[in-house]
Amino acid sequence: MMTKKRVYVVPHSHWDREWYFTIEDSNLLLAENMDHLIDLLENNDDYHGYVFDAQMSIVDEYLKVRPENFDRLKLMIEAKRIFVGPWYTQADSLLVHKESLVRNLLYGVKGTEKMGHSMGIGYLPDIFGQNQYLPSLFKGFGIDYAVLQRGIYSDQLNGNLNFTWKSPDGETVKANMQALGYGPGKFLTADDEFVEERLEPMLAKLAGMNRDSDNLLLPSGGDQVLVREHFPETVKKLNEKDGQYEYVLSDYEQFMEDTWNENDFPNTIEGELIGTERSRIHNTIRSQRYDIKKLNAIVEHKIINQLEPLAVIGQSLGLRYPQARLDEMWKNLFDVHAHDSIGGCNSDDTNNDIMHRLEKIDRQADGLMNLIKRQVTHAIAAKNGQDNIFILFHTDAKNYHGTVETVLFTKDAKFAVQTLDGTKIDFSITEQEYLSGGKKIVVTAEGDKEVEIPGYYRTELVLNNVSSPALGYTTLQVVEGADTVDQPTSTDTNTIENDAYALAFEAGTLELTEKATGVSVADFLQFEDSADAGDSYDYSPLPGDEALILTDAELVNVEKAGQVERMTVRHTKIVPADLENRLDPKEEKPLTIETTFELRRNEELVRVKHDIDNEVKDHRVRALIQTPVTQPEESFGDQGYSVINRPVENPRMENWKENGFKEAPVPIYTVEQFAGVENADAHLSAFTKGLKEYEVLKENGKFALTLFRSVGLLGRDDLAWRPGRASGINNKVVVTPDAQMIEEMTFEYAIHMKGGRVETAGLFELADTYNSRYVTYQNQSLNTFEERLDRFEIPYPIADLPGDFSLANVEGAFISSIKKAHDGKDVIIRLFNPTCEEVQAGIASETLKDISLTNLAEEDEAATDTITLAPYSYQTIRLKGESS
Repeated sequence: MMTKKRVYVVPHSHWDREWYFTIEDSNLLLAENMDHLIDLLENNDDYHGYVFDAQMSIVDEYLKVRPENFDRLKLMIEAKRIFVGPWYTQADSLLVHKESLVRNLLYGVKGTEKMGHSMGIGYLPDIFGQNQYLPSLFKGFGIDYAVLQRGIYSDQLNGNLNFTWKSPDGETVKANMQALGYGPGKFLTADDEFVEERLEPMLAKLAGMNRDSDNLLLPSGGDQVLVREHFPETVKKLNEKDGQYEYVLSDYEQFMEDTWNENDFPNTIEGELIGTERSRIHNTIRSQRYDIKKLNAIVEHKIINQLEPLAVIGQSLGLRYPQARLDEMWKNLFDVHAHDSIGGCNSDDTNNDIMHRLEKIDRQADGLMNLIKRQVTHAIAAKNGQDNIFILFHTDAKNYHGTVETVLFTKDAKFAVQTLDGTKIDFSITEQEYLSGGKKIVVTAEGDKEVEIPGYYRTELVLNNVSSPALGYTTLQVVEGADTVDQPTSTDTNTIENDAYALAFEAGTLELTEKATGVSVADFLQFEDSADAGDSYDYSPLPGDEALILTDAELVNVEKAGQVERMTVRHTKIVPADLENRLDPKEEKPLTIETTFELRRNEELVRVKHDIDNEVKDHRVRALIQTPVTQPEESFGDQGYSVINRPVENPRMENWKENGFKEAPVPIYTVEQFAGVENADAHLSAFTKGLKEYEVLKENGKFALTLFRSVGLLGRDDLAWRPGRASGINNKVVVTPDAQMIEEMTFEYAIHMKGGRVETAGLFELADTYNSRYVTYQNQSLNTFEERLDRFEIPYPIADLPGDFSLANVEGAFISSIKKAHDGKDVIIRLFNPTCEEVQAGIASETLKDISLTNLAEEDEAATDTITLAPYSYQTIRLKGESS
């Protein structure tokens, strides 16, 4: 007798937080749908359960408007009738900081556990590609299984939809791929026509892809769907047909436990999963709505690399850690990180909401840092008797020596900067302006009087050879009225240089030379402007259109100072005004790109800033950076806690249409912090701030960094690289004029070029240098608007602090995060080792003596005297002491 194959019918809803609709729309639907779901489950014991998209956010949103249903919902979650978690929101895993993914899971798991149960599945039904470290992140929260849809090719599966998914650090989870997506059973019925024409062919296809298992997973839901009341009766009727299948109402946890307990699946898959065979990855969504990506990167950096470690310093000195505020900020940020949201493939209303959300978080981060810096600085000034001081807060747990950017306010245009012991610090002014002091109102016996306030100077400067202790601060003095000051001077030269590089402008082109080895590249920077016939999901080339290359530049200015040299050049080209004019140009507009290069003393970076006032529609602009590597075969980039190598040419491109791929597997990749190319003779890498997309052009060795896309539609059929229906909503085109990016934009990145290869550790060190892990604060009363909260009175709860302080010093590893523990005052430091060799790390602290190892959930402590980091791995450390 033939064994029946068992079909696990899993009712669920994929709940997009926002998309072509707003988050308010989503939340209104949520309340109605959840009310109905709870009522149904309470009154129907035959209804096994319902997966609510693995998100804690839906619980928070529902209870905001239905607090009276807290107990009812909690009972359903405890009984595993409603499944939520482990995510807070379904985050895009390739467009956000690695630490943001950890926190998303932390808030998701902790929140759903308080509700009774966090689903033990790393559930990834719809995100556009999988980060290579996701298995490890799941394992760090005690999650042994993953269910995902996108990114895997058939030849990777080796005949089974079940496989072992492995991270670079060796951690694994047991995984299942949803070969037919998350909605094959959305319209499940027992009608003969549906069973014969749709259900049985789908199950036959699934059976053919499950060589070593008779268990078939049939996800039965869709986007924002209402629970299907008829499913218990439908399953009963399907079983009565006595066919080759046994149907059971189930859930993902039960399916994975049964399937993996009954079978062995030898196949292992690793690396980032961005295959385009069965589902769309939207590789070029990484450059859609650049403004969202840029502001998100700014906000992530402020929270992770500045605010949280600064708050840890403040807590160790006696201040309150702003946990409640950070909780609010993180949860708002998780909404931004939902895959559609951060992708920018939304209506203009939704994208505007996302930008406002990010702007609010940005202001909150600035305000919290303002308060902490001001309170600590006040206590330092009280102890040291110094009025005109400024504090360098170093928010990395390593001793620092290098350059520092800051803003100072002085009465005199000329001033000096020195340490408390009087050692002068070299600096160069980069910008200076005289500001009117305005007027103030003085109350007198005769009434209010306006009193003129003397003016003052606002000065931007770069200090060199500044030292600061690890995870602490140092105090510097501002001495007014110096004899001389180092200001930039415009020169007639056409070259700027520092210890590492020389950049020369000659006859409209740029040449970059690395001094130590003599490696040089001509035509260092050009730009490419091409038509974009795509939509908010995907760039699409326009057949017949030839990309326009901005080659010749004009030299605008060269400025030199002792610590900084700058060169500004301008590229201009007249280009078609929009898509309609690309093939038959009748209306044209200028595309002008002004680029400023900056070289600092004692720094191995070429800092680059592009300013564009875009007036052109339906196009893509890329910076073409000439590398010294000829015919590169691979590129590299950081992802998570190490570096990933990627082919410059994808062999699957040759026959992707004939093989029925859903999307062209173009070799365009995502940047987290940096990417580049190298061989035995030369290296070039780019370190970005918010720029998320690159391609390496093998024929000429150029590194193409996408600056932005300009496209005004959400949804378009039959793209050159994406045949068939429009993505998302295929029966409605949403016009998105804001996505044309008709505005002024600034793009920033840095270039590192070297003769020979560069060690992985060196790249991560440069990333930390470029993304400043410090903040500054001046004790002054001339200007109370630069730091917005300076104009208000606040309490000063601590007093008499020394001029220098260090909380903890880490050696031997890189630092991903420094924060307060989720459940108390202990300090959490996450270390990582991106190299191929095991390393020993150490933490030295006068106040934090008790060191233990913990997991990502900050549980399961194990006291230790040594910290060993395997290749490509990370480790979470809990520190206890006086701050606890």
